[in-house]
Amino acid sequence: MRIEKITPFLVDRCLLVRVYTDAGIVGTGEAGLWAHHAMVYHAINELSEYYVGKDPSLIEHHFQVVSRDTHFSGAILSAAASGIDIALWDILGKSLGKPVYQLLGGKCRDKVRVFAVVTGDTPEARAASALRSVEQGYTSLRTMPFSRGWETWTPSKVIGDVRDSVKAIREAVGYGVDLGIEAHRNFPPHEAVALAGELAPYRILYYEDPVAPESNEALSYVARHVNLPIATGERCHTLYQFRDLINTGSVSLVRPDLSLAGGYTQCKKIAALAEASFVGVFPHLMGSPFNMAAYVQLDAAIPNYFLQESHLGADALNEILDEPLQREGGYVIVPDRPGIGVELREDKLDKFPYRPHKIAGSFHEDGSVAH
Repeated sequence: MRIEKITPFLVDRCLLVRVYTDAGIVGTGEAGLWAHHAMVYHAINELSEYYVGKDPSLIEHHFQVVSRDTHFSGAILSAAASGIDIALWDILGKSLGKPVYQLLGGKCRDKVRVFAVVTGDTPEARAASALRSVEQGYTSLRTMPFSRGWETWTPSKVIGDVRDSVKAIREAVGYGVDLGIEAHRNFPPHEAVALAGELAPYRILYYEDPVAPESNEALSYVARHVNLPIATGERCHTLYQFRDLINTGSVSLVRPDLSLAGGYTQCKKIAALAEASFVGVFPHLMGSPFNMAAYVQLDAAIPNYFLQESHLGADALNEILDEPLQREGGYVIVPDRPGIGVELREDKLDKFPYRPHKIAGSFHEDGSVAH
């Protein structure tokens, strides 16, 4: 079997990739650099010149070639290689009649726990959103509790508003439901520490991305001064970045993005690095319902899987799949079909035109750039 062509598709806010073989088997993957998918689209086309004519089953070998040929790296190249890598695993599973999780060592679980996103612009609205999710069967919630216009507020007002939102959520759902906080890299270290102190009474399961990802030293400072488990890593795109992050001893949970950090080939290794340090894997998920299906295969196969977002429900993009994933309460069922377990409907992709990200910026009251 040989690769005949590789075609990327810009769909809504997603970048899908299809790898076609001379055996008639087609694999699907997704690249995850949502703000810059047009750049990754061209990178996929450039990388495809190497892959065409090759045996699609030599997955590790191909990843080594494209990542080490010139030793140039970066998130764009990594996202492109990740999307193709996922598609190659899909092909391999289909050719063998096995789901991808079976090729990764078999299932560690039959279903994967997911969280619901708490939304709303006020503490009252977030409390109502949280309660609706719990009533739908979710046992884990995550919120990014920033009110509209917070960038122009004083740090003290922001911290107080976040605290009030978290308190309202807890009062609405009680303490038997898990609750995580997505700080979204919005704070300098001293403010991240101050906020953590306000959140500590509300039984926070994890404190996600308290500071920007460029400095492990800043992250270590925060970790030394807070009593909340830290989750981070969604902007990391190499195995080596995750090694350095884990070795700081600052994180309880790492957040590899399957469609950015090297596909199955590298994320299985990242999970193993984390396992050796008793660090959980909390995958970062953006993209289409297909990407959710791809993640579920990895989640099922690693012992230290922790949690991830659920891209299900009323998502219109479910239409691009032949059989959307099924949720039962706070879990998504792992499909047993060959490959990734779902099939992409190319005939539906044109219904969802590409929506590029436009850089607008976010600013403090004095005009300086926020977060």
